[in-house]
Amino acid sequence: MTTLVVCLDRTDDVGRKTGLRSPIVGWEAVRALVTDVGLADPEDSGVNTLLESLRVAQNLRDENEEVVVAVVSGDHESMVSADRAVAEQLDDLIADYEPDSAVVVTDSAEDERLIPIVESRVRVDSVDRVVVRQARDIESTYYLLKQFLADEELRQTVLVPIGLTLLVFPLLATTVGPATGAAAITTVIGLFLLYKGFNVDEFLTRFAHQTRESLYSGQVSVVTYVVAAGLTFVGLFVGALGVSNLGDTPGVVIPATRFAFDSVPWLAMAALTASAGRLLDEAIGDDPIRTSFLNLPFIVVAVGLVVRGFAAYFLEQQDVIEPFVVSAYELGILSNERFVMGAGERLALFVVTAIVVSLVGARIASSVSGSSDAAERSDGGSDTTLANGGATDASGDREPDSGADAGANPEVEPVPDVTDPERTDGGADANANPESSGERDR
Repeated sequence: MTTLVVCLDRTDDVGRKTGLRSPIVGWEAVRALVTDVGLADPEDSGVNTLLESLRVAQNLRDENEEVVVAVVSGDHESMVSADRAVAEQLDDLIADYEPDSAVVVTDSAEDERLIPIVESRVRVDSVDRVVVRQARDIESTYYLLKQFLADEELRQTVLVPIGLTLLVFPLLATTVGPATGAAAITTVIGLFLLYKGFNVDEFLTRFAHQTRESLYSGQVSVVTYVVAAGLTFVGLFVGALGVSNLGDTPGVVIPATRFAFDSVPWLAMAALTASAGRLLDEAIGDDPIRTSFLNLPFIVVAVGLVVRGFAAYFLEQQDVIEPFVVSAYELGILSNERFVMGAGERLALFVVTAIVVSLVGARIASSVSGSSDAAERSDGGSDTTLANGGATDASGDREPDSGADAGANPEVEPVPDVTDPERTDGGADANANPESSGERDR
């Protein structure tokens, strides 16, 4: 009597995790499959199902029954294709081994839907569903809390805000009312979550570390950063004064444009000062100046000109600022009469000037980077003195050693020009005269 112990896998978890095609038949093949599935996913219940199949087969063998253990998998694309694949594999197994009965091993209700397919082809004597025992809920909760309390960072992140909330809420509820207290606590918790979510603490730590390193190393950019911060505050103050002089202006477009028009020059000077300090640090250092630091001051000036030009154009269209007047002047043979520049002409002048400044910056950056690359290439082609007193020029040819040099340095022995016969490709010299090589061997 032959019994087929078949492990059903409708969604082909075994095939997707191991890359093997089913059916997998035989004691050794299934036992090796247990190791493969366990290494691919130790938490998969399919490992326990495979082990249960082996255990059932072993028990039947102990009862002197002929057992064939096999793993049959379906298809994960669709349920219909999965069922048809299982049916085809079962037909092949029945044709090859001709079992009298079958024992079905499953681990889920989805796999049990394949049992009618097995019953339609062979008599099913038993259905063994594997249920993995998990830890008890209370015991699991205890160990999770114990592990949670052992982590200091988690305690400070979770327990401290909860404790402060429980302490502060009664005080706020008795002084300002429950609704106001709850709103205040909710606001603080929201700010704390945003603080942790955006990693503001890591940013502040990194910023403090960089500031300390800059102070200790004596970088010029520390001073320029302070100056840039002062210019930034001046720009914000000047922009706010410009908005306040507008009076009761409806909307937010004109005040925002006025703020940009007045504050952009100061903000551009702040950015230019900060970039100049960083550029000086790069110039003082040993490393070559990077192209981005050379091009940054010109980009800052160009962007400032563009923003200033567009802001002036919109404000002049709304009669907030006066048109730009070019005064009359006379310089030698050059002279100019007084004229008024329109809003479009002023905008075109600012845009063209910004483009010219950016192109000049790109040209200077490329010239400096090209000269530094040429200097590095020229330094890399210098002569290199060899260990035996010879020299290798830029072309790679080795100059012969002179006798005077060899005598001047007796400790350094000249390297003999001997070719190792084992390193030759084919041993042409040895094959050219086999008789002489034989005499040398003798």
